[in-house]
Amino acid sequence: MSVRGVHDLRIEAGFATKKGRRPDNQDYVAYCLGPGGAGALQGVVAAVADGVGGHKGGRAAAETAVRAFIDGYYAQPETLGVARAAARSLEAANSWIAAQARVDPALEGMATTFSALILSRRNAFILHIGDSRAYRLAGDNLERLTKDHILGRGDFAHVLLRAVGLEDALLFDQGMHSLNLHDRFLLCSDGVHGVMTDAKLHALLAERRAPQETSERIVQAALEMGSNDNVTALVVDVIDVPPADERALSRALAALPICELPAVGALVDDFRIETLLSEGRYSRLMQATDTQNGRAVVLKFPHPRVADDAAYRLAFVNEAWVAARVRSPFVGEVIELPPGRQTRLYSVMPYYEGETLEHRLRREPRIDLAEGVSIATRLSRALATLHRCGVIHRDIKPDNVILSKDGGLRLVDLGVCRAPNLENLPQANAPGTPSYMAPELFDGGIGDEASDLYAFGVTVYRMFSRCYPYGEIEPFSRPRFGKPAPLSLKRPDLPAWLDAAILKAIAVKRDERFNDVLEFAFELENGSARAQPLMLRKKSLYERNPLIFWQMLCLLLALLLAVSIFHR
Repeated sequence: MSVRGVHDLRIEAGFATKKGRRPDNQDYVAYCLGPGGAGALQGVVAAVADGVGGHKGGRAAAETAVRAFIDGYYAQPETLGVARAAARSLEAANSWIAAQARVDPALEGMATTFSALILSRRNAFILHIGDSRAYRLAGDNLERLTKDHILGRGDFAHVLLRAVGLEDALLFDQGMHSLNLHDRFLLCSDGVHGVMTDAKLHALLAERRAPQETSERIVQAALEMGSNDNVTALVVDVIDVPPADERALSRALAALPICELPAVGALVDDFRIETLLSEGRYSRLMQATDTQNGRAVVLKFPHPRVADDAAYRLAFVNEAWVAARVRSPFVGEVIELPPGRQTRLYSVMPYYEGETLEHRLRREPRIDLAEGVSIATRLSRALATLHRCGVIHRDIKPDNVILSKDGGLRLVDLGVCRAPNLENLPQANAPGTPSYMAPELFDGGIGDEASDLYAFGVTVYRMFSRCYPYGEIEPFSRPRFGKPAPLSLKRPDLPAWLDAAILKAIAVKRDERFNDVLEFAFELENGSARAQPLMLRKKSLYERNPLIFWQMLCLLLALLLAVSIFHR
């Protein structure tokens, strides 16, 4: 089932449950969108419970726990917050089940495991007790979100240490995780994970079939692998998440200090710094490992010595705000951390294994026509996506283009972008890298699609030539834009149509450029299709220097005349 909420939280869910070799099914599974739908603050609730075997009323305990939890959660006021409302609801369900076990002989000892998932706005909340489990597949990484509450030793290894209904005082685990686009969650009973390894579950989830089909395949696989218990699986896919609120981001970042840059080997908020990737005027990029899940990430730290706090905070808000709204395989992402984890100002991005375009253009072999056109057309799609969303990048350059090993491309660094409803950077912190800035930006322009196209054109020119069309421009200087150096002077092996297309993209006058980046990309793609690189022959001496040619010809004729006279 797929649903869309009023705030653009979209999920698709499905579940399957079978009694297996047991005489009856003591598992209970459900999910609920709530009275306000998926987009409401209270969000979506999914839960799996497994009645404790060997006790009376196991099925009743499982069903009661799930139903009472869902009803109680949605009955709480929204102002209470997700975590507190969920905790109160589970504690109330536990009290009722424990009381019934004491007063009803038919339900003596009734208890159940319990795992619940709540998706609210841009966060996923987990409540857990017992040995049911919750997993998350993020990209290609499967992470177990719960810990089994079992003895774990000897003949009593699977004896439960905690369960809903066992005691009046409930001790349960609770966690919160940032919700990302295309996250896939699995809730399952021990009848599934008791016979299936995490690797097998990962393989089935990674097939990315519809949630209903995936849950059925997991249940069937568990039975085929010899499960002796009830088997239940519930799969939830995150189809879309609501955008981050700019004001909330500003408030969250306002309290974070800008600290001295960390060294390699340091531990920052459970991120272990592995290596330095790049050092810029305004920031430092460092590869790190998230020790909480083992994922490789990139941390971007603001440099405390080159700008005031307000400008940095604004840049980080801009980047996080835009990254939450622009969905494209060609635009870099920003990972939102759960509240309370971040203690200083920085941003977290996925680690895209590969190299920057700047690094690629500096090494051999030089970028040829086919490779260059491929890179340029993919970069144009990233820019077109931003422009359709009303976002102006304002710092397009080879350093901000990542070429991944799998053939992908990511345009990164949206810190100085301009977007609707976002506060602009102060004039003193004018955005962009001088050598890629359009002439109008030096006259106080704030940047638009035409200036992005210009920077794109300079990037393509430099990708092929390793030079700048108007020469390298130093920071804080006032450049004079003369006639750009033709690309053919640097790369005579490239066709004339490519030179003409690039020169149009980087025209000094705005109205002489292409209408948009897609028009430039169209010219590159079609020019490549209709023409091949020119195989230029070496110019003759007459073409290179006619005067010397005629002087040498006259000298040769004079020698021939002298020889003929001598032989007479």
